[in-house]
Amino acid sequence: MRAISRHGRSGTRGRRSAGLLAALALGTAGLTAAGPAAHADGANLVRNPGFESGLDGWSCTGGSGTTTSAPVHSGSAALKATPAGSDDAQCSQTVSVRPNSSYTLGAWVQGSYVYLGASGTGTTDVSTWTPSASSWQQLTTSFTRGPNTTTVTVYTHGWYGQPPYFADDITLTGPGGDPGDPVPDAPGGLTAGTVTSSSVALSWNPAAHATGYNVYQGGTRIQSATGTSTVVTGLTPSTAYTFEVSATNAAGESAKSAQVTATTSASSGGNPGNVPKHAVTGYWQNFDNGATVQKISDVQDQYDIIAVAFADATTTPGAVDFTLDPALKYSDAQFKADIAAKQAAGKSVILSVGGEKGSVSVNDSASAENFAASAYTLMQKYGFNGVDIDLENGLNPTYMSQALRSLSAKAGGKPVITMAPQTIDMQSTSSAYFRTALNIKDILTVVNTQFYNSGSMNGCDGQVYAQGSVDFLTALACTQLEGGLAPSQVGLGLPASPRGAGSGYVDPSVINAALDCLTKGTGCGTFKPPHTYPDLRGAMTWSTNWDAAAGNTWSNGVGPHVHGLS
Repeated sequence: MRAISRHGRSGTRGRRSAGLLAALALGTAGLTAAGPAAHADGANLVRNPGFESGLDGWSCTGGSGTTTSAPVHSGSAALKATPAGSDDAQCSQTVSVRPNSSYTLGAWVQGSYVYLGASGTGTTDVSTWTPSASSWQQLTTSFTRGPNTTTVTVYTHGWYGQPPYFADDITLTGPGGDPGDPVPDAPGGLTAGTVTSSSVALSWNPAAHATGYNVYQGGTRIQSATGTSTVVTGLTPSTAYTFEVSATNAAGESAKSAQVTATTSASSGGNPGNVPKHAVTGYWQNFDNGATVQKISDVQDQYDIIAVAFADATTTPGAVDFTLDPALKYSDAQFKADIAAKQAAGKSVILSVGGEKGSVSVNDSASAENFAASAYTLMQKYGFNGVDIDLENGLNPTYMSQALRSLSAKAGGKPVITMAPQTIDMQSTSSAYFRTALNIKDILTVVNTQFYNSGSMNGCDGQVYAQGSVDFLTALACTQLEGGLAPSQVGLGLPASPRGAGSGYVDPSVINAALDCLTKGTGCGTFKPPHTYPDLRGAMTWSTNWDAAAGNTWSNGVGPHVHGLS
């Protein structure tokens, strides 16, 4: 994963071994850091940038934002936003911009763990942050718009369990839209189309002068769109929702459309693919790094999902390929036969994409289709049941979601789709990994977060928990369970032995206690989850090879417990 990784061919899988501050810093690694940026000019495109008109133009999650007269950076008002529970107090605004143009985003902030970012850029979403600003501190970052998008969402947010933060004088400079355009008309013809247990498809008629659209759920803006249709995901089964749409351009935002109501269907169980209700996932190493070398036929019987690590990037953006490591002395014919034999025994064998050194990038519609087409070709060639997303160097939630939906459609709607994010990737529903998981909730099998090489992290109650304990596993899993994922889509990822990760190995008894705590409410530490989750999917490990090297202690200790969950 990072320095020492289960996905690194140097030996172990993991992320970081630093504490909370280091984890947060690495969570934003690869994004544009604070500092001046070039290639931006023009007037400020942000509406009500100093909050002198209250929250006009801004939307804050969960009613977390208000204005204050002190402290202020300039003028007579500033934003005050208060994180609470699993809400990081994100306040955002959608701004019209020009395709293929560069922009600089800035803000003055005060408080602990304050973030500034931009999403929906059409290229790489960016953010920057400060761990502590006792007085006003300026954050800046920059980005370039993609060729086919005309709006961007700028936002600030704080961090779980932290006190209120303050923001003022937010600026976005760069080319705006055509100032001669009138404010667009309100869209008409809003209609709810295909409905699943977790998603609703919406479509509407084009609005005159519109360059983009905002979609509202229950009166709160939830996403933007450049066309006249979208799919709202991450919904609860058997629940009625109301939707509206507005049109936007550089001149402003239209009135909202007439409201439409749609009710999601009953839950389908969240179990695409041939996966048991409670399952154990293990990564199989397509390389020799000192662990026991295995063929697929050697993988221990306790594993229900076998993730082949890893697919290879190609020179075509987004596309992946796979080649058996010659060091394994394993023929394609035998590999395919072994996969088929595992499937005949009721197992699923999937291809994992990424790892610590994975460089697959899906950042636009073309690369999304390249990913889907190439992954489906490999599924046909080798018989893989699906894919695992383990991109540790960042992903674009819009286009990765598009890629996985395209793959699901090509595969007939029943591939196994798993994800293996790092703990920092699943701390907030606004993070790219968490957003991707919620975007594809209706086709997602399980998210097996790597609860190791992490350092201390916040739980769903806002408290900080140390790695390597029952509390760490349960409190962090709770964030996902209460953040929108179905229990059947949550698994606990741990190393199979101390050699399988830089830090975070725990005895199988600790994992089993965490599983009992989450599913039955027994065996908990000091943290008690707000609910029990009997349908929790199970557990994952890196790797089947390190498990074998340790005498199969992990699979023999955890596997029967997972399969015995009622």
